[in-house]
Amino acid sequence: MTASALLSLVQWMSPAFPTGAFAYSHGLEQAISAGEVRDEVGLRLWLSDILSHGAGWNDAVLLARGLAGQDADDLDATARALAASAERLRETLDQGTAFARAQAQMMGGEDPEEIALPVAVAQAARALDLPREEIIAVFLHGFASNLVSCAVRFVPLGQAQGQRVLAALHDDISRISARAAHAGLDDLAGAAFRADLGSMLHETLDVRIFKT
Repeated sequence: MTASALLSLVQWMSPAFPTGAFAYSHGLEQAISAGEVRDEVGLRLWLSDILSHGAGWNDAVLLARGLAGQDADDLDATARALAASAERLRETLDQGTAFARAQAQMMGGEDPEEIALPVAVAQAARALDLPREEIIAVFLHGFASNLVSCAVRFVPLGQAQGQRVLAALHDDISRISARAAHAGLDDLAGAAFRADLGSMLHETLDVRIFKT
């Protein structure tokens, strides 16, 4: 592992990388509006469930399989099928395509076709030759960081509270990454039903700051 490869990965998962992630709340805006997430403790529990039992886990498995060289088209189709709502589908495709486009522009390549985020990241990260578990952990940390940022703006929470929530998720992220690194498609599963329903209800929320 080289420092340069690790820095490339951190750059891609940074809020500064142009995927537009700041505009998506993964249904969290609906949960906050409904009073289901209203403080630091509620946010930590909500995000822990999404990471362990929702899109966090499934994206981690898809990323792991992509890093292992499984067919990208099949993984992309699976990612689309796992999206629980129209907004979730738009979220992963918009961010994945923006990620792949930014990669292509950096490397002088052609604009990509529409692609789900974990599959796009897997295609780029395979060339880094970093440990699979480490790539998944940084990916999930970026995902959680974005949602914490949403809550800091919309609950609202203080910056210190937001950082405490993110720090409290580190053990979850490490555990999930270790499992996902050796998981297969048969291990895909989702049980974050309130989060899924929230993403559906968000489609008709009267006043929205976030796209999802």
